[in-house]
Amino acid sequence: MAPPAPARARPTWRSRLSNNETAVGLLMLGPVFAALVFLRLWPAIAAITHSLSADDAGGGFSLAVYRSLFSDPTFQNALYRTALFSVIVNPFQILLALAIAVLLNRRIALGGLWRTFVLLPVVIPQSVSALIWGVALRPDGPINALLAAIGLPQQGFLTSTTQALPSIIVVVSWVGVGYWTTFLLAGLKDISPSLYEAASLDGASAWQKFRYVTLPMLRRPLLFVLVADTVSNFLVFAPVQILTNGGPQDTTNLIMADIFSRTFVYSDDKGGAAATVILVAVVMLVVTIQFRLMKERGE
Repeated sequence: MAPPAPARARPTWRSRLSNNETAVGLLMLGPVFAALVFLRLWPAIAAITHSLSADDAGGGFSLAVYRSLFSDPTFQNALYRTALFSVIVNPFQILLALAIAVLLNRRIALGGLWRTFVLLPVVIPQSVSALIWGVALRPDGPINALLAAIGLPQQGFLTSTTQALPSIIVVVSWVGVGYWTTFLLAGLKDISPSLYEAASLDGASAWQKFRYVTLPMLRRPLLFVLVADTVSNFLVFAPVQILTNGGPQDTTNLIMADIFSRTFVYSDDKGGAAATVILVAVVMLVVTIQFRLMKERGE
């Protein structure tokens, strides 16, 4: 008589989990989903709900805060200054980053050293960069000293109503240009040299190679840089807060600085929440338009 077969051991929960790739993936992504919900979705829903809540005892929803914001000259000025800032700084940073990336992609002397110089501002925290530029742009700072040494009049820079916003643009671009250059340079490295060789055989000039080879092949990195640069410049806060605090005469009062002042200086948390919702809506609208335009040009 044959001996009875040994009883099969019941699989443990660990063995069952290791054999289920979906469960393993969900377990790994669990902390990310939790962080997304508690750090992104929940604050967004709370801001929308709080901005729409009515002040009366009966509760309910109201658009009174939004009507008050859009009729507030300070908020209107913040929207205008942010739009003006974005219209100038986005093309400036992207075009300069593209030019530097094209130059660094060529075989130039001391190419590694130049890449280090371009990327060096990226590793410096934005707040530290703002402090450095704050010293450089002071009325008695080194830049005005240099201007006086060569016989040029001193400039107000951060204390001038006409030069404060351009000065903020320079400070932000000092960091941003190097950062976006890394992505565009990586995209240029992925373009096959055979495309340029074929264009040369067809008698294409340098400009024609750039227009008909480089730009079409660089469309995806350019789209990413365009969208990411737009979002980051809408959210500029530290340089404004450190260097000008929105002044002089609210000429650098960008929308993030206005939200901070409403929420933490004037204790208007409902107005700050409503301004945040408006900012997110504007950013999403601009990004959607950018995606549509880039898609149409790509087709």
